[in-house]
Amino acid sequence: MMMAMEKRVLAVLFCVAAWSYVASITVNIPDPVYNVTRGDDITIPCTFKSTITSPKQVIITWSAGKTVILAYYYPTRETDVTQMYKGRASLDLNFAAGKADLQLKSVSVQDNADYKCRIQIPHDYMGQPVDTAQLIVLVAPSPPICKIQGKAEYGENINLTCVSEEGFPAPTYTWHFRHNIPHSLDPGTTDNEGVLFLFNISATTSGYYNCTSSNSINSTTCILTLTVTQGKINPFASIPVGFTVKIVSSLIGLLLVITTIFCCWRKNEEGKRAICRGES
Repeated sequence: MMMAMEKRVLAVLFCVAAWSYVASITVNIPDPVYNVTRGDDITIPCTFKSTITSPKQVIITWSAGKTVILAYYYPTRETDVTQMYKGRASLDLNFAAGKADLQLKSVSVQDNADYKCRIQIPHDYMGQPVDTAQLIVLVAPSPPICKIQGKAEYGENINLTCVSEEGFPAPTYTWHFRHNIPHSLDPGTTDNEGVLFLFNISATTSGYYNCTSSNSINSTTCILTLTVTQGKINPFASIPVGFTVKIVSSLIGLLLVITTIFCCWRKNEEGKRAICRGES
């Protein structure tokens, strides 16, 4: 009985091994991530190997996320491209070499997605029938918009802002002051994510400010002219505090003297009236 059980186990193992060998496919996309600049063309490679040397039927599909881009059918050799990809997507196929590359033209930001290459061959289900890669569309920074926030007047605090509406990877910003020399950040100035904070500004703050927005694709610059003005003149702004206190004190003293004189005069007048009434 033991011999029979061993033979049965060996037979099962042999069948599993034989079935695995017959039904085994490998699909491979070489790299997990592909980068492309917006507007360029790209080819995402896909290779496949099957233990079935002469398949009677093959279906090759490429998809982006949940959207099917195209499907190729063998033996009819027809390629069905989804409407939104027509004119932009095609399949570079070589059965003998096991190649089924996806070609995309004029890539846009909307093409950011996970791409799947799937090979379906009847009776060839084991192994790895699908592989995935991520497509990242890189975008150069758009020309930055520079603005002045606040009043450009003596003693005020203002912000110089610099923002690119587009750019991937996210742009970094660098401020330059006059003749393209990097602006020296004194204790009254800070630079943070495209915003240049200027404190207690004066005539020396005036000048040309350049902001450069850059990433791994490209860089672009905006120029901002800052003119610090006097603003409204306060006639009391230059009077020392101590002098102001003296003036106020003098006015209060003068007011007390006037009040005292008035009170004395009034008492004197009332006394005269009383004498006059007594004589009458």
